Amino acid sequence: MSETDKAARIFKVLSVETRLRMIELLKDRSLCVNALARALSITPAAVSQHLRVLRDAEIVTAEKRGYFVHYRLNEMTLAEWKKLADSVLNLERR
Repeated sequence: MSETDKAARIFKVLSVETRLRMIELLKDRSLCVNALARALSITPAAVSQHLRVLRDAEIVTAEKRGYFVHYRLNEMTLAEWKKLADSVLNLERR
């Protein structure tokens, strides 16, 4: 996958406000679907759909704790995406 394709994927995943709000919430601590749903005032089903996109993009990881699955940010992926986005948005010539 080319750098341009990767950048397009990043921006597509992050183009949804709810996903950005989820990322902000997960910066503080890991949360389960129901906690995210309450915090975002959306249904657990909607949270699950957004989490599927974020998991597929490797932005979040899942950890089973008893009966619940808690989601947390994958800091390595976010660091890689930040570096790629910075290179795309950098106005200085290389």
